[in-house]
Amino acid sequence: MSTGLDEALTRAAAVIAAAPEVALACHVTPDGDALGSMLALHLALRAAGRRSVASFPEPFVVADHYRGLIGLDTLTDPAAFPSAPAVMVTFDAGSIDRLGGLAASADAATELIVIDHHVSNTRFGTINVIDPDAAASGVVVRRLLDALDLPLDHGVATDLYAALICDTGRFQYESTTPEVFGLAGELAGFDLEIPTLSRSLFEEHRFSYLKLMGEAVERMVLERERGFVWTVVSQDMLARHGCTMDEAEGLIDIVRRTREAGVACVLKEDDDGTVKVSLRSVGEVDVCAIATANGGGGHRFAAGFTSRDDIDGTLARIRAAL
Repeated sequence: MSTGLDEALTRAAAVIAAAPEVALACHVTPDGDALGSMLALHLALRAAGRRSVASFPEPFVVADHYRGLIGLDTLTDPAAFPSAPAVMVTFDAGSIDRLGGLAASADAATELIVIDHHVSNTRFGTINVIDPDAAASGVVVRRLLDALDLPLDHGVATDLYAALICDTGRFQYESTTPEVFGLAGELAGFDLEIPTLSRSLFEEHRFSYLKLMGEAVERMVLERERGFVWTVVSQDMLARHGCTMDEAEGLIDIVRRTREAGVACVLKEDDDGTVKVSLRSVGEVDVCAIATANGGGGHRFAAGFTSRDDIDGTLARIRAAL
């Protein structure tokens, strides 16, 4: 860990330790790393008798496949989130706009601690604890718990393990390092229900989602000359199959399996007319550069952005970047 990162971690721990209450928030439509990281610190603080509030912006709905995380019942509706917290901590949010309706609270916070691992993070906090080399934000939270001298328990370990396996793709991605396996071994020692958690996170889907996935796969387009494969999830498709946008989050992991493509993309039409773009790279292309150029961010091999162009216009921008 670099000197600057170590200093930021120490400062963050000191501020949190001195705060009478800490307000925690992760990004809109949170994934397993965002939710798991936030809940882990939330539970650890509460177990130590500390006052902690945890939330994420509207739409305030947790995707069903995250039901195995511990502490979901302790989340606070964003409408009741402190409007001007003395200390606020964000998780896995690369920029303040990723906080949606809670961005105003972040702006008004006296101390804003940003915990993240995205290389594209805009460092919008007063204290930025950002490690682009970390496999997940959960890895950074584990270090913060040590700095705070807060112990692990079954719930905290479960949430950190979920964060870790979600952002390493069950230890498949390039971010999987010896440190990752060391942390996984430590967490597994807290009697985790690993088979049950893994099934709910990755392998169990509603029949209607599998039908949606089948249609999305049938609509896949392979542009061999670019090594680019893509598909679209439209509002019409979601309505016909009775699915939500959250359920389609994992579709990119199916599309990226295409052997002939180095870059995979899923374009999801949102109900506000925007297009949410998920990008994955399995080769030399840095998809974070593409996402950042379009107002998004992420990692070299996994990134995304929101486009106000239609599908054709958005695809044209991606092709130009490729």
